[in-house]
Amino acid sequence: MMPPQLVQSALESAPDAIVITDAAGSIVFANRQVAALFGYSSDEIIGWAVERLLPERFRARHLTHRQAYADNPRRRPMGAGLELYALHQDGSEFPVEISLSPVLDEDRVLVAAAIRDVTDRKRIEAELVAARETADRANLAKSRFLATASHDLRQPLQTLSLLSGTLRRLPAAAALSDAFAQQEQAIGAMSRLVNALLDISKLEAGAIKPEVSDFTVAALFEELRREFACVAVDKGLELHVEPCADRVRSDPSLVEQILRNLLSNAIKYTRQGMILLRCLRQAATVRVEVLDTGIGIPADQIPFIYDEFYQIAVPPNVTREGYGLGLSIVSRLVKLLGLSLEVRSELGRGSSFSLQLPASGAQIPADESRSGAASAAERPKVASRRLLLVDDDAGVRRAMLMLLAAEGYEVATAESRAEALLKAQGGARIDLLIADYHLGGGATGLEVIESLRDRCGPQLKSILLSGDTSMAVKELQRDARLRVASKPVHAEQLLALVAELLADPGAPRG
Repeated sequence: MMPPQLVQSALESAPDAIVITDAAGSIVFANRQVAALFGYSSDEIIGWAVERLLPERFRARHLTHRQAYADNPRRRPMGAGLELYALHQDGSEFPVEISLSPVLDEDRVLVAAAIRDVTDRKRIEAELVAARETADRANLAKSRFLATASHDLRQPLQTLSLLSGTLRRLPAAAALSDAFAQQEQAIGAMSRLVNALLDISKLEAGAIKPEVSDFTVAALFEELRREFACVAVDKGLELHVEPCADRVRSDPSLVEQILRNLLSNAIKYTRQGMILLRCLRQAATVRVEVLDTGIGIPADQIPFIYDEFYQIAVPPNVTREGYGLGLSIVSRLVKLLGLSLEVRSELGRGSSFSLQLPASGAQIPADESRSGAASAAERPKVASRRLLLVDDDAGVRRAMLMLLAAEGYEVATAESRAEALLKAQGGARIDLLIADYHLGGGATGLEVIESLRDRCGPQLKSILLSGDTSMAVKELQRDARLRVASKPVHAEQLLALVAELLADPGAPRG
């Protein structure tokens, strides 16, 4: 048995204040740390009821807890999950942690309470909570700003693009074809820069959240082939897209954005030859590759290609084909999705970017594919179709009205959900609804679509124009009666979407 003086010496040397009480709750021992913690000398409090060390509001409750502990004495923290406080000699309260342990003393059981002041820790915790709340508010504010900026920056570009498409359809357009081509080139450059800057800002703000699902690589390849085939031909290049029967699991929209940027980069840095898009199955993964016969990347520059505004072999202060943001976005998206991207390159011979995607075990219908935009030549002739256009921006609304009217459509316009419902009352025929996502007063195009479908029928075909990445928009992209186009949408793309939906035999006729 340990000598009593050794036990007392150990208790006196403990870093915490220790108080020992008997079955009646009277203090029979207090070490020297009690004086530092409470302001009383250890001899002064011997014989006190232990409740005197607690704030008045806790004493009655503590008496009940102490009696319950006497019935089941065991080593445990006191008041687990509760905020505990002790009372200093000067009447001030301070937060504490208390550990209880039974002590056998001959024929009686005493209770040892180790008491620790946690004021500093509580202060740090409170500061961390405050800092986290501040960060959350800042992120929320940044997300709101990005949503607003995404909308407001794209609106004038949308207007310019639609007006350019309208002017091309005027009788005198042939004589101004070069001017229109340069104008559309400038609009395209502005659009790419705005989109890239907003994409990077959204990624940094954490405003883009992956929506993981199973999808076919073939559907993605076909979408990319339609988008880039003409771009490659215009530059004198060949774009080869190999068939791919594999299925993968990731976010299809973000994976498409990765491959779109890689293909755009490949075309930009290839002066002659070809670009190849293919997939290779490797056990539990599918390797999607973008290969080109371009200028290649010097080995010492490969580590820098994902930096913002970094471009290979482009001197400063010259006309640029891009802005060096595509691969930076790719790098961030790859990290966000938890994927891996490998690059191989040989100077003067070309480059290869390989994206590893997890293979999917889910069964997906073989005919699943993304609907693509028909070319202008493929669009059917317009036969008196009535469209309802809802947009709160007067400039965009007028430009779109001019474009659609020039194509031969009958167009009604509205700037709000309420006005749209008025235009649809009395059984007025609506063959197609086009709505902007962000409307005035916090309303959305999604609400307009739902309201019009309630009134006109659930089969109402709709186009949602959006620069937004919201979850609701992504979910509605799976709706077969809806197409979602990112602003600024090109005039030809918009007309192709309209023609595609109206050509569907399931489209409403009023």
